[in-house]
Amino acid sequence: PVVRAAVHPPLLRPKKMSRSPPNNILDRPLGRSGTRSSEGTAVSLSAFAYVYSELVQYHQGRAASISELERRLESAGYGVGLKVLEMTAYRAKETKRETRLMSILHFVSSSVWKSLFGKAADSLERSIDHTDEFMIIDYEPIASTFVSVPPDLGQLSADAYVSGIIAG
Repeated sequence: PVVRAAVHPPLLRPKKMSRSPPNNILDRPLGRSGTRSSEGTAVSLSAFAYVYSELVQYHQGRAASISELERRLESAGYGVGLKVLEMTAYRAKETKRETRLMSILHFVSSSVWKSLFGKAADSLERSIDHTDEFMIIDYEPIASTFVSVPPDLGQLSADAYVSGIIAG
């Protein structure tokens, strides 16, 4: 941390602090200053769809199979997930690190999901087959809304990028 001290002339009082933008980059909104919506900062849906389609095309050209393409998309999302989690936890101003699984999953399905997609996930469910598996369910996934999978890639899950973000 940087400590700054202000030196004032002896008989002059310092002016009252005005509400200025935060100096810490983690306290600033993610988008440009003129794009705030009622939920917070928003990114244009068409811009997101364009960047996401370019990401998929980039990895599709370098992958030899569907499983490799999904793995590449997931690994691309992993780094994003680490940064989003760090930023969201910092903004939540939690003083202790959560270690219980259900509390972490609830935080991811509510706070992290809301910071990413503008709304909390629709539900968090435990798998019937395996007790150590959980599913975050979103009935209207924004990442795969505008993705059309060609017939030769029929088994491709366009949400592999989002699963990488959550894994991060």
